[in-house]
Amino acid sequence: MATETLTLGKALNTGLRRALEHDQKVVIMGEDVGKLGGVFRITDGLQKDFGDQRVIDTPLAESGIIGTAVGLAIRGFRPVCEIQFDGFVYPAYDQIVSQVAKMHYRSQGKVRIPMVIRIPYGGGIGAVEHHSESPEAYFAHTAGLKVVTCANPQDAYWMIQQAVASDDPIVFLEPKRRYWEKGPVDLDAPLSAAYPLHSARVVRAGTDATVLAYGPMVRTCLDAAAAAAEDGRELEVVDLRTLSPLDLTAVYESVRRTGRCVVVHEAPGNLGLGAEIAARVTEECFYSLEAPVLRVTGFDTPYPASRVEEEYLPDLDRVLDAVDRAFGW
Repeated sequence: MATETLTLGKALNTGLRRALEHDQKVVIMGEDVGKLGGVFRITDGLQKDFGDQRVIDTPLAESGIIGTAVGLAIRGFRPVCEIQFDGFVYPAYDQIVSQVAKMHYRSQGKVRIPMVIRIPYGGGIGAVEHHSESPEAYFAHTAGLKVVTCANPQDAYWMIQQAVASDDPIVFLEPKRRYWEKGPVDLDAPLSAAYPLHSARVVRAGTDATVLAYGPMVRTCLDAAAAAAEDGRELEVVDLRTLSPLDLTAVYESVRRTGRCVVVHEAPGNLGLGAEIAARVTEECFYSLEAPVLRVTGFDTPYPASRVEEEYLPDLDRVLDAVDRAFGW
């Protein structure tokens, strides 16, 4: 095989297939992940090919899924748990924060928890309550967890394999509104050649302002940068990719060159990732900044009904407005 054009969802499916083929200790578990292939068909065909002992349909009990996975991880397996929708993860939150994140520390480093918790997150699909939330800050705030999110098919394919191969517990956030977007995926390269998992990446070079995003907002920011270029303004877009640990080396380098920084995410602004990033950029790049670090986020309300979600979600116009405000200082 060579480079193929895949949707982000198919890239995840192919990456999971490779992980199952590579290591017999990898198991996938979750609600409807087997026979149905998952609500978004991310695990489609895997139970048929690998059997119901490795791709396991579980009861509708998120706490039970994660608790069982902790036991499997302690015994040497590499469980990959699927939470159907972002807003369904909260029944498992105690297990994740009290057990998954703490076990390695509690055992003084003797016990590893090599597990992945896949969570489709974010809005933009016209869904009902508890189906469009962005809970990343809860997990990024929790010591002992690593949190990553892909934004395109190439990253989806490699990052899911890297997460499964990691000895640390990883919350893997999948931007559900981007599941059907297509892009090239190099299926031939070895895993060792993939871009490092916990590393940010510049996805569009620019000289006038730095725009930071992750997950579903990367595409929005690339569209904003393309629109800004028509007016002669070159925006540099950085895909953070990893939310815990944050990799800000490329961010600092970019901000020192451009002098302006805008952070974009779907989650509410209050105590969101944007606040932490703004603080760190200000601390490290204070004398390079021509304007305060600005944020474009969801509003500080529960996620709204689908008929008005487009008013809630950051869009191209809101990003460009923030860039304009940065140039107004």
